[in-house]
Amino acid sequence: MDGFTRSMVERGHLTSHCLLLEADDRLILVDTGMGLRDVHDPRSRISGFFLGLVAPDFREEMTAIRQVERMGFDPRDVRDIVLTHLDFDHAGGLDDFPHARVHLTTREREYAEQQKTWMDRQRFRPQQWSTRGQWHTYAGSSGEKWMGFDCVRELESLPSDVLLVPLHGHTHGHVGVAVRSEGRWKLNAGDAYFYHAEMDAVRPHCTPGLRFYQWMLEKDRRARLDNQKRLRELRRTHGSDIDIFCSHDVLEFERLAGRSARIPADRMRADTPRSRATVDPRWSPDVPPVHRRPGDDSFDDSRSRPH
Repeated sequence: MDGFTRSMVERGHLTSHCLLLEADDRLILVDTGMGLRDVHDPRSRISGFFLGLVAPDFREEMTAIRQVERMGFDPRDVRDIVLTHLDFDHAGGLDDFPHARVHLTTREREYAEQQKTWMDRQRFRPQQWSTRGQWHTYAGSSGEKWMGFDCVRELESLPSDVLLVPLHGHTHGHVGVAVRSEGRWKLNAGDAYFYHAEMDAVRPHCTPGLRFYQWMLEKDRRARLDNQKRLRELRRTHGSDIDIFCSHDVLEFERLAGRSARIPADRMRADTPRSRATVDPRWSPDVPPVHRRPGDDSFDDSRSRPH
């Protein structure tokens, strides 16, 4: 499943990668992972199918709201949440930020609310959507060109350095979220891919478990694979200008956050640069991280600050 767990009967380790951004007058959260209510009463919030299949390790200190607090911020300052899509492991923390406006695509909202298929009812959980009245949606048919992608959108009332990048396939309204900080872009590709080696330009590959998981959940296989190809091309042609990462790969998370995915974000300190975390020099894309605990949600406190 994850590329480094030694046995098929041993639990694998994936992340739910959230990104916290500082703007001049607010905090912006990209995806929420699972929230406090998911931790305290998972059976009322998450389908039995995914509880059995994924078996998350529910830890309150790993929720986005607790990590925001741990960093020394007031969660009420999270005034905007940008979602890559509405799967339960990306939208579960919406309830923890009841005053935040939520940005997502119109197609994602409409399709998730329709609950058309059995799998839709397992993955899209209305129990997590108490803030639906504050959802702000964007049509996917308009926007600007950006690094080879069409219909890329700026977000209403947010810095122009935060963009929605269409990456359909995993869901019909799935997007990536691009953030420019200190002259360099970060692209959270969400679930457009699941394993770092899928971005290898020469021989892209994925673990059998994650390959099956992506096939099981895909809404448009051709679009999903085409977008993976476009992401590989983006990395090849603009690799010096952009960091591309997905939501669930541990190696990518630890490279960007500069810490183990098994521990929550740390309190911000006066001697810590606010713009970027220090990356562990021992990290290599071919060497598994040394700190492991199965099932942790993870949080990137790399202090990305959009201009």
